[in-house]
Amino acid sequence: MDTNRIYVRSEDVVAREIEDEFLLVPIASGIGDMEDALYTLNETGREIWERLNGEKTLEDLVTELCREYEADADEIRQDVCGLVSELERLNMVEAEK
Repeated sequence: MDTNRIYVRSEDVVAREIEDEFLLVPIASGIGDMEDALYTLNETGREIWERLNGEKTLEDLVTELCREYEADADEIRQDVCGLVSELERLNMVEAEK
């Protein structure tokens, strides 16, 4: 995955916090898997999701998260790329052109 690309959340997905869980809810057909209507993100996933605003590259997100969590860049890069790749596959995010 190219970490120099900028990604943005789909307008066909809403995010909600319900009883300490952060959920992604597809609101249009063709988004997500039909087997799963809701997607739960952990704390790291939520941080990544909230930063996918179409303004920063994935590498920028990795840098920010490394500073905030004082974590290994390779590990964070792997988490960011893994989640974004899965969300892109589900049509929940897309790369800016």
